[in-house]
Amino acid sequence: MKPTIIFLSLFFVFLLSISYGDGQTRKKEGSSLAERVQQLTEMNAKRSVIRLNGAKFREYVKATPRNYSVVVMFTAMAAQRQCVICRHAHDEFLIVANSFRYSQLYSNKLFFAMVDFDEGSDIFQSLRINTAPVFMHFPAKGKPKHSDTMDIQRVGFAAESIAKWIGERTDVQLRVFRPPNYSGTVALIMLFALVGGFLYLKRNNLDFLQNTTVWAGGALFFTFAMTSGQMWNHIRSPPFVHRTQSGGVAYIHGSSQGQFVLESYIVIILNAAVVLGMILMTEAASIGTTPKRNAGSGGGDVCKRRILAIAGLALLCLFFSLILSIFRSKAHGYPYSFLFK
Repeated sequence: MKPTIIFLSLFFVFLLSISYGDGQTRKKEGSSLAERVQQLTEMNAKRSVIRLNGAKFREYVKATPRNYSVVVMFTAMAAQRQCVICRHAHDEFLIVANSFRYSQLYSNKLFFAMVDFDEGSDIFQSLRINTAPVFMHFPAKGKPKHSDTMDIQRVGFAAESIAKWIGERTDVQLRVFRPPNYSGTVALIMLFALVGGFLYLKRNNLDFLQNTTVWAGGALFFTFAMTSGQMWNHIRSPPFVHRTQSGGVAYIHGSSQGQFVLESYIVIILNAAVVLGMILMTEAASIGTTPKRNAGSGGGDVCKRRILAIAGLALLCLFFSLILSIFRSKAHGYPYSFLFK
């Protein structure tokens, strides 16, 4: 009986040691999780978007277990990366993070973080990220799915779009609070003041307001500016040109999602040339319709009409073909072309 009692005693002690070791392990994991949450909360108290390098990303985002979600923006903010869109995306991301931080929904179950390429290139490689910016949601349990990567090509990266996407992934419905921007109001007041002052100085001679040529020129200038993308340039602040990896200079952006400043000027010139061609053809059609003062001017009118019509048609066909060619190079898969491919 004694060997049996000794064996049962040893087996009971073995079970107790396993249970104690498992309890200690769980306690250690729990304290590690609590420490990570505490550290993230302290960092979040200093800034709404926590800046992570490769080591911190693995410690706070990839480490398990987690009881919190992390929305991470992968970006390239360094000047040598020439990612102008990254700065605008960061501003919108910061607005969302601040909106969550100062809202009633704020808790330690959701954090906002950022990984810059120059501080965590190994993370970019491990996640197979080859572009920027990229927004990814890392859920509390499990690995990120395809829908946990925001499709900015489809919905953009405005703060409202980011907040809506976060609501779909985390069930945290954020209300975006944008800081007040009075620059537009000040610019409008200054514009009205300048126009009002000019009209006051010219109050005794306002005949120019009835000049159709002035109004037509202003309308054309406004149309050229808007159709060429000047408003997009003002909002996104793209580079003037782009230097390619081979050392050349690109004047036209290769995607329909972007453009360069010089590209918008090129589009203005092409549109102006097309309009000039249409004006010349219109003028050609109007020649000879007015009463002739002398019968000998008929031959000259016909020759002038022919020259204007041919010149206008040539301008229209040539520069419209160039515009169509540029559009075709940006909208990949567009099947139509005219004189140039």
